[in-house]
Amino acid sequence: MRLSTRGHYGLKAMFDLAQHFGADPIPLKIVAERQSISEHYLEQLIAALRKAGLVKGVRGSQGGYILARPPREIYVGEIVRVLEGSIAPVECVSEFKVAQCDQADFCITRTVWKKVRDSIVQVLDSISLADMCRDEERNRQGRESEQEITT
Repeated sequence: MRLSTRGHYGLKAMFDLAQHFGADPIPLKIVAERQSISEHYLEQLIAALRKAGLVKGVRGSQGGYILARPPREIYVGEIVRVLEGSIAPVECVSEFKVAQCDQADFCITRTVWKKVRDSIVQVLDSISLADMCRDEERNRQGRESEQEITT
């Protein structure tokens, strides 16, 4: 499976919203600037995430976007599936609609692709946006500690 910019940038945008969860709604322009994403492209991604119930839009002069649920309740796998579709590396082991294959009953490579899919699913479905925020905080503290040592 190769993640496209839809999944990559969508996850970055969701992470940005998670970092500011509980604050005022965030305009897309700000998310786009902070994450180095085209605002126009981000609008398309947010539309899909909103339709899936992962983000909420708030209208008005103080409007913007917020997560629809707390970061601890939104997993990377959910975001990737909304923006990319099935996580399966090949169609015959798709999580959604399995492609018909006349060799499915005796195809040895199918078992390999199932294991790959299941491993990816396990990882993506075990990492929440809150986990990502905690990891970023630890990384930031580590960078600050390194800077203190070198100065």
